[in-house]
Amino acid sequence: MPSRKLALGVPLGLAWLGGFLLWAGWPVNPAPLAALLLVGWVPYLRLEQLLTERGASGWKVWRYSYLLLLLWNLFTTYWVSYSTLGGGIAAVVCNALMMSAPLMAFYHTKKRLGATLGYLSLPIYWIAFEQLHLHWFLTWPWLTLGNGFAQANQWVQWYEYTGFLGGSVWIWLVNILVFGAWFGWQRRRAEVVASGKLKLRWLWPVLAVLLPVGASYLIGSSYQEKGATAEVLVVQPNVDPFNEKFEGGSKFISFDEQLTRLLTLTEQNLTPQTQLVLWPETSLDEIYFEDSFDSNLKIQRIRQWLGQHPNVELITGLTSVGRYPSKEKASPTARFRQDMGYYDIFNTAVHLPGASGVPEFYHKSRLVPGVEGVPPWLSAFVIDLGGTAGGLGSQPERTVYQMRPPALRVGPVICYESIYGDFVRDYIRNGATLIGIITNDGWWSDSPGHQQHLQYATLRAIETRRDIARSANTGISGFINQKGEITQRTAWWQQAVSRATVRLNTEQTFYVRYGELIGPACQVLAVLLLAWVVVRRFMQPKVTG
Repeated sequence: MPSRKLALGVPLGLAWLGGFLLWAGWPVNPAPLAALLLVGWVPYLRLEQLLTERGASGWKVWRYSYLLLLLWNLFTTYWVSYSTLGGGIAAVVCNALMMSAPLMAFYHTKKRLGATLGYLSLPIYWIAFEQLHLHWFLTWPWLTLGNGFAQANQWVQWYEYTGFLGGSVWIWLVNILVFGAWFGWQRRRAEVVASGKLKLRWLWPVLAVLLPVGASYLIGSSYQEKGATAEVLVVQPNVDPFNEKFEGGSKFISFDEQLTRLLTLTEQNLTPQTQLVLWPETSLDEIYFEDSFDSNLKIQRIRQWLGQHPNVELITGLTSVGRYPSKEKASPTARFRQDMGYYDIFNTAVHLPGASGVPEFYHKSRLVPGVEGVPPWLSAFVIDLGGTAGGLGSQPERTVYQMRPPALRVGPVICYESIYGDFVRDYIRNGATLIGIITNDGWWSDSPGHQQHLQYATLRAIETRRDIARSANTGISGFINQKGEITQRTAWWQQAVSRATVRLNTEQTFYVRYGELIGPACQVLAVLLLAWVVVRRFMQPKVTG
């Protein structure tokens, strides 16, 4: 009986240890703890090895693997439930379930093709899954492993070449090498020690840590920020999204008063050099019809204010409606009403170039896998990260706003879109010299959620070498330079304005020019490996060593 308890307790303890290490290394815990990600998967690898050696079934291996993933998801993203309880539960439970698929693919590959190919397949399967999770309908890449270095981004300045999936490769490489050095991939640790090769094996994980970090510091120390300059103002109006912002809230602030707050904060902090003002996502939260936009009294009020400041241009978030002349020209997400015809509702960023300039609309295109982009029958389990509810419309291309200064070209990124490296890259490909993020982070209370969201933006700055101006309704607003350093930040849940002179880089990084190479390559390799496993399953007995 004691040995059986030990057999059950060891994998259980390893599952808890793995979940804890992955959480402890994640933003926004202290930046040096990001090093724990480089060993955070070792408990899982040891767990799988022990269970396999004892002849455990695949079902038992999956149970302990899923527990580890569930704990990691729970510890790191529990805050989603602050906005939507059902969505928070679904995010944790279902995301952990999906993450278990690449781990089980590794288990079966190792079982059928042997340890060498098995361990080589693990990062391939995992990154193939991460690439899928960036693009499919229920996309939720918050825990993409490469995001884990957002707060320690001085270690990953080479993301300008690889993108953040390069960090996922690095994490798996070091974890597998550490595991092999300590426990052995095919032999027990006692046999490794007896062979006299234990010290030599530690050389490889040490080099796998030091070389990328050294290269990163070399890149970061030699990088010089580039481009012309412009003064930008970001406004944080701090309107409580639960009680004040929307009609029906217990302390609802009228839309006219909300606009007054935005204009007052902006007016008080303008200088003669200010060229661009950013207001947050859904700052103007009535419905604005795009085909009669300038007839809206609030837009006329904003236009009048812009007329008093002819050098200033504004980007703001709002909810807009675009109408279609016929069913044939309507989008797949279009709705229909007898009095309106076919139309789409959009979470929109609008550029107002002055008192009389033509407004430009960008429609949020990476919709939150929740109220913004799921069928009504899933509405009880959605994730609400801000913005307008319902099946929203989107657009296929990335709009870049050309400002009056020729060098100032802004890529408007709305909220959730900022966690997608390849998506933000498309703005730069279209000519953006500045990334403007507008968001509403008040849904997550005072939790790691809004802080992680801010930190992830630093990786977009490194990948594209673009300055970022960030306007958040309830925090955190501020500026990030081309090295991913947060140069200004406001306090959370306070009315605030931040002003900075940004640099407008026009050069393209390797990642911007060539795009995401690692993810698609891993997907091709994953399909080939799985096909090989299936063939071996039916053609030959399993390989045991």
